[in-house]
Amino acid sequence: MELFINILLMIATFFLMEGVAWATHKYVMHGFLWCWHESHHRPRKGFFEKNDLFAVVFSIPSVATIIAGFEFENLAFLKWIGFGILGYGIFYVLFHDILVHRRVKIKFVARNPYLRRMIRAHKIHHKHLGKKGAEAFGFLYAPPKYAPKDVNEKVELE
Repeated sequence: MELFINILLMIATFFLMEGVAWATHKYVMHGFLWCWHESHHRPRKGFFEKNDLFAVVFSIPSVATIIAGFEFENLAFLKWIGFGILGYGIFYVLFHDILVHRRVKIKFVARNPYLRRMIRAHKIHHKHLGKKGAEAFGFLYAPPKYAPKDVNEKVELE
């Protein structure tokens, strides 16, 4: 039963991270740390961009909770929270960096309605090159209003 509860905690953390990521993206990345995030809204020169510093910062709570969960028996539940954060980070890299922004060159055409909606929402978000005026701040969820109206609409960012 304890394992079941811990797995639920990990899954809940994974899904709660979308809310954390949305708020961080809207109020921190497009707020006082725009100086880092701006690089993500401009053409990239090379593989890395200043925005990648967020990945380092966001890994700290995951690593810290996993270590604390293993080190302190009465805080063992924290490792499951840390694994939930880690899982979200892995999905973020796979979806956002690889599928949407093609930072790793792979042949992939989004045909799945969920992926098409997410890519289109992100494409709409990137129409704004400045700090203000952007919409669609989620990373793994976008409201249905971002679904392509035309099934043949190209939704890749490339």
